[in-house]
Amino acid sequence: MTLGELYAEGQAALEEKGLAWLLNAVETGFVLEHDRRVLDSYTLKPRYIDAPLPDTAVEVLGVELASPVVMSAVTMPIPKIAEHGMSQMAEGLREAGSLLWCGTPVPANLAELCALELPVVANAKPFRERGRIFEMIEQFQKAGATWIGLEIDAAEGTKIGDQAMVADCAPLSLAELREIRREVQCPLILKGVLSAEDAAKAAEAEADGIVVSNHGGHTLDYLPHALQVLDEIRAVARDRLAIVADGGIRRGSDVLKCLAMGADLVGVVRPLLWGLAADGSEGVRGVISGLGEELRRIMGLLGAASPRELNRTMLIPGP
Repeated sequence: MTLGELYAEGQAALEEKGLAWLLNAVETGFVLEHDRRVLDSYTLKPRYIDAPLPDTAVEVLGVELASPVVMSAVTMPIPKIAEHGMSQMAEGLREAGSLLWCGTPVPANLAELCALELPVVANAKPFRERGRIFEMIEQFQKAGATWIGLEIDAAEGTKIGDQAMVADCAPLSLAELREIRREVQCPLILKGVLSAEDAAKAAEAEADGIVVSNHGGHTLDYLPHALQVLDEIRAVARDRLAIVADGGIRRGSDVLKCLAMGADLVGVVRPLLWGLAADGSEGVRGVISGLGEELRRIMGLLGAASPRELNRTMLIPGP
């Protein structure tokens, strides 16, 4: 199936299962609509003559991937969408040469997922009872997680519409992040950075990477899109932090825009959930491969032989 077909069939399947509401945003729903407006505000500047033959492969924090398109953190809706959904998701991502990024609740079969031939990232929320964070870190490391993520943006929990989904969280201090860093023996990624100030503190805490993300619209209303803050964040991060960006990514052109603005990797959630709902592991593989192929096609016609050659001069900002 094409990307468009996977998206349409997946959306229809979630509607039929009564699960589509899980993809809504907090309160007014502004974030999801705003994501699309921001992404659409940039057009592309092609360079057709002497166009290279591009390769989308990347290596970030020791992980080799077929393209910069990866899964953003999510767990909760997956078992509702398909029986053995996390295993199907992992299989599809492995076949596409990508990575599995688990959110909360932590999958019961995390160790089994980590034993598969793909990188696995496991996320923890900033629970008010700090002991839970350290217990989760120990669990992740015993399971064999490739990276460990911490959702700094879930300090007041998460919501869908007006319904609270996760509570019992509280903001983390820089001192606490440093303490967590000492316990984590693999790359540590802080998720939800949307300002230069937080990027600087992530570097000060000796994190290895950050996710520039509005959390799919599930934390605060009226948050910016990653493209609006990547300039200031990249200026702080420089070569100190790997940068993952996400937010409303649907096509290879969206991926390219984030890479051109300074991201090292670009995450998707909803497209993967649609792919899983439409065609199981094959649908997941189709989403990642389809986005990667769209990215490859555009890269060459913009004059970039690799994702690292993409830069903001290839984008024309709207008025």
